[in-house]
Amino acid sequence: MSTGYIIEIDDDGKIHLVPQANEEVSQNNRIEKGKSLILFRDDFCVLDLETTGLSPVFDDIIEIAIIRIRNNTVVDSFATLCNPGYEIDDIITELTGITNDMLSTAPALEKVIDNALSFIGDDLIVGHNVSFDINFMYDNSKAILGKPFKNDFVDTMRLFRKIKPELNHHRLKDMIEQYNLEGGVQHRALSDCEYTFKGYLAIKDDVSKSYGSFDDFYSLFKKTYSHKRKLDLSKLEATGVPNPDSPLYGKVCVFTGTLSQFSRSEAAQLVVNIGGICANGITKKTNYLILGNNDYCSTIKDGKSAKQKKAEEYKLEGYDIEILPEDEFYSMLMEE
Repeated sequence: MSTGYIIEIDDDGKIHLVPQANEEVSQNNRIEKGKSLILFRDDFCVLDLETTGLSPVFDDIIEIAIIRIRNNTVVDSFATLCNPGYEIDDIITELTGITNDMLSTAPALEKVIDNALSFIGDDLIVGHNVSFDINFMYDNSKAILGKPFKNDFVDTMRLFRKIKPELNHHRLKDMIEQYNLEGGVQHRALSDCEYTFKGYLAIKDDVSKSYGSFDDFYSLFKKTYSHKRKLDLSKLEATGVPNPDSPLYGKVCVFTGTLSQFSRSEAAQLVVNIGGICANGITKKTNYLILGNNDYCSTIKDGKSAKQKKAEEYKLEGYDIEILPEDEFYSMLMEE
């Protein structure tokens, strides 16, 4: 039995990891996943999901909403609840307003996902932290329909971070407050789609006013990735009490990709604090490679980073190295 996690967020926005049992943990490289793009278009679809948690491995979709945009105007929408086949936790109801009674009469995802994908067609997808939604749609489309979800996408959170770097947070609620967006109840999929659409237009207008041209704005992203200063994780010092009983104690850990819950340096600090060792690259001494999201790395063509490929080579050669999905890494952090 493997232990996964669900995430609880308190009133101060702090994250608390709570163990959750699950029979298996799968690694999905999503090698046919669409590209994360930086652009503004007039025709696209906005996607938002509500789910029982943050991991496509452990959790399920309970609401899908899509709005179709043509010439920057909403022309159609698709929205449905999805019965996951079990009762959802109170924290999900508190967050979304979706109750077990509401879900009891809703169709199963298997009966609606094909209609949802047909509604989207080949459109570009726009969403806030949309890689989260794309991953759920990709995995479920592959499992239920036998085909991946390949549409390219634009992440408004990524754009919002770049246009408003001075803000402490760049959540959907922060974008709503920043641009004084009007709409319905947050954390319901259709309302969040509408907020995201309005935010996308607001960012576009902000870019026009602040930079004059899209090319100047786009150059910020190119500059960020071409001049990014590398952090030496091997030099981190512990700021907590080591835990010899932790499965990560004394183990050499390496990260690849972008983590969903922490920055790489924050995650590495957690490892060091319990007595683990962090390194910058894969060697024969590496024990764990933790997989983040590779969506924003343009050099990756097949879904696997150079670190992951090297780790797989060493594993085949018999070295003591394991490749961990991010979910499993958080589970191991919590083990005592």
